[in-house]
Amino acid sequence: MRWWKVLGLAGIAGVAATGVVVARAERRRRSYTPDEIRERLRTRLSEAAESAESAESAESAEEPPGGPAAEQAP
Repeated sequence: MRWWKVLGLAGIAGVAATGVVVARAERRRRSYTPDEIRERLRTRLSEAAESAESAESAESAEEPPGGPAAEQAP
């Protein structure tokens, strides 16, 4: 077999494998009801909000008394 035939067969196998992965992901995505999707999004939003609050509290704990402006005073 010539090298271009092997390369062509490998390309066809890659396209077929990609199609299988895409079809599986699409089937998994469509299996959720709209209510389940809404609930998942609300959960992710609340987790993101909690992460942002904890990051802000950690940053404020690291600031010196008087805030960052106190460091810049001449």
